[in-house]
Amino acid sequence: MSDQLRACAPGSAEGPAAPYDALLLLSFGGPEGPDDVVPFLENVTRGRGIPRERLKEVGQHYFGFGGVSPINGQNRELLDALRKDFAGHGLDLPVYWGNRNWAPYLNDVMREMAADGRRRIAVLATSAYASYSGCRQYRENLADALALLVEEGVAEADLPKVDKLRHYFNHPGFVQPMIDGVLNSLAALPGEVRAGAHLAFTTHSIPNAAADTSGPVEDHTANGEGGAYVKQHLDVAKLIADAVRAETGAELPWELVYQSRSGAPHIPWLEPDICDHLEALHAAGAPAVVMVPIGFVSDHMEVLYDLDTEATAKAAELGLPIARSATVGADPRFAAAVRDLVLERAAAERGEAVERCALGLLGASHDLCAVGCCPARGPRPAAAGVDSPYV
Repeated sequence: MSDQLRACAPGSAEGPAAPYDALLLLSFGGPEGPDDVVPFLENVTRGRGIPRERLKEVGQHYFGFGGVSPINGQNRELLDALRKDFAGHGLDLPVYWGNRNWAPYLNDVMREMAADGRRRIAVLATSAYASYSGCRQYRENLADALALLVEEGVAEADLPKVDKLRHYFNHPGFVQPMIDGVLNSLAALPGEVRAGAHLAFTTHSIPNAAADTSGPVEDHTANGEGGAYVKQHLDVAKLIADAVRAETGAELPWELVYQSRSGAPHIPWLEPDICDHLEALHAAGAPAVVMVPIGFVSDHMEVLYDLDTEATAKAAELGLPIARSATVGADPRFAAAVRDLVLERAAAERGEAVERCALGLLGASHDLCAVGCCPARGPRPAAAGVDSPYV
C-alpha cells in the first residue's frame, strides 16, 4: 500500500451517525428470472417508444444467463457487508435498499421508511461518478418518491429528508480493492506477456453531450471532452496505474475506454469501444491486456456480458491474451468506506470540522449538487441538491 493510501485508510472514521437515522442503498435493479426481462427493460426504456419485440432482442444477453441479472444478488451481498461493518463498529444505523427499475422499488422502500419513522436518510447510490444517469437521475427518482408520499397523504413537514452521499470514485476503500484486482489479474497472465501487458480501464459509454455537462458547471466542457465524468475516471485510472507500477516496477501502458453503448448510431458517444480498442492493441503488437472495469461497483450484467463474453471473445478471435480484474463488490474495505462517508457527512451536517478522505488530484467531491450539475434534457425536480424542492 502506498503512503498516500496509508494516510487515508478506509474505515478510519468513528463517531455517531446523527442526524441520520437510516442509510438507503439506491441502485439500478435487474431481472431475477426470464419472465422479468422484458418488463424490466420496459421500465428502463419507459417513454422512449421502443417496441416490445425490440426489447426481446435487447434482452437476449439476459436470457443467456437464465434471465437473471447478478446486480440484485450483489446488492444483497453489499447490504450484508454494510450491516456487518456497522454492527462491528457500534454504528446503530438501519440499512434499506431500493432500486430504480426493479423490485425492491424505490417508491415502495421510501414508503416503508416513512412508515418506520425514518426522518433523515443518507443515500448511497451504486454509481461512483458524476453523470446524469449516475447521479442526477437518482436524485430525480428520490424527488419522485417523495412527491408520491405527498400524493398519498404524507404532510410535507413529515417527509423524510434525504441526503445523497458524495461521489466516492477516489475514496481508498473504492480504489484499493481495484488495485489488488489488477495485480491479481496480472499474476494470472502467462509470465512471458505479463511485463508488457496493457491496462484497459473501462466504463460505461454515455453520449458526448451528457459527458460534457457532467458535474458542476465549472467542470463542463465541449466537443466530447467529457466534463467531470471523464476527468474523474482518468484520475482513478492514473491512481491505479501508479500503484501497480509502484508494486511491480513495471510501467504498463494504459488508456480509458468505453463499453455498453446503447444509443442511436447518429448520436456521438464516448469512444473508443473496448472491442475496437482490443483490435487496435493487437494490430500494434500488444502482448496482453487486462480489462479494469473502474466504472462499475459490481460484476453486474454489463461486466459479465460486455467484458467477460463479448470482449473476451474478441480477444480470443485475435489471439490476444486477456484478463479481467475484479470490481469492488462487497469488499469489506468498500463497506468501511461507506461508513466513512456516512460519518463524514453526519459530522458536516452537525456543523463540525471534517477531514475528507480522497486520493488523487481532484480531492473530495461536493456534498450538495449545485444548480446546473449534470443537467437533464428537460427540467425535473431533483432531491438532495441545492435546488431540491424538499429541504
